Amino acid sequence: MKVAILGAGNIAKSMAAAVRGLQKRGEDVEPYAVGARELARAEAFAKAEGFAKAYGSYEELVRDPEVDLVYVATPHAMHYAHTKLALEHGKNVLCEKAFTMNAEQAGEVIRLAEEKGLLLTEAIWPRYMPSRQMILDLIDSKVIGNVTSLSANLGYPLTHVDRMVRPELCGGALLDLGVYPLNFACMAFPGDIKDVASTCVKWETGVDAQNSFTLTFEDGRMAVLYSSMLVQSDRLGVINGDKGYIEVQNINNPEEIRIFDLGRTCIRTIPVPEQINGYEYEVMACKEALENGWKECPQMPHSETIRMMKVMDSLRKSWGVIYPMEQSSCSADGTGSAAGRR
Repeated sequence: MKVAILGAGNIAKSMAAAVRGLQKRGEDVEPYAVGARELARAEAFAKAEGFAKAYGSYEELVRDPEVDLVYVATPHAMHYAHTKLALEHGKNVLCEKAFTMNAEQAGEVIRLAEEKGLLLTEAIWPRYMPSRQMILDLIDSKVIGNVTSLSANLGYPLTHVDRMVRPELCGGALLDLGVYPLNFACMAFPGDIKDVASTCVKWETGVDAQNSFTLTFEDGRMAVLYSSMLVQSDRLGVINGDKGYIEVQNINNPEEIRIFDLGRTCIRTIPVPEQINGYEYEVMACKEALENGWKECPQMPHSETIRMMKVMDSLRKSWGVIYPMEQSSCSADGTGSAAGRR
């Protein structure tokens, strides 16, 4: 499988390392091509990261007939356009989270992929990691008894990063960071969400700087979630039962799982499998899907991508965080932006 990376930023380097590692491990995965907006940047990336070809435009990249999978590694605001570009040129796509700006855009590219019979999936890496099933197995085993709640957080001081604070780049804590606690909760508690309550503090540009939200599920379980671009948090996930609790160290790339009893004594520590850097699981899921003719990955089906986007749309609507591109697409009759539709 020849992998191409659309974009040459930091996250692209992480994916490049994963692809190289898989090839070194003997997998049929090749670091084939990279595309950037300037040829010199693409060539420097290709040389440093071991990719065979470099293109000075995204259009040239997706026109290469040898490309099997395009990884979209550009900022959130560009995911829709770049995913659409790749699909229109017959390429299978692995698109970095957050998948798109809102659920409306997500629905459009998913429909396009379905029409063209192409694989399209969201690169939200904890969905593909072995730790996901490990956590679910522990919950099902009743080692901590009946589970009724969890909490999770993710925060880094990122206000110095331009894309994080700019509304036109879909900035804010939610789409970049809050998406991880949200997915953590919905992986552990896969049932339907009954209610969402939330609040946020905005940055001076109008995007959310920090937020908290509580999900109440139809079965009565609750998830209390927090994300921030102002501070470093402990990145902890805690799943609570009537016989103890489970701690997941670092919810966006779990490092260790700890089980505690009612006396708050750690009774078991479970390491997660060694990895290249965690991105390899997404790549191998795409390879498996292509080999089996699947058009979505079971680890992150289209329905879950849409569901996560709808929750984030509803959160932003309640906070009054509307991106400029959404404002410009408001209907003439004043019914509101795409972010508010469910």
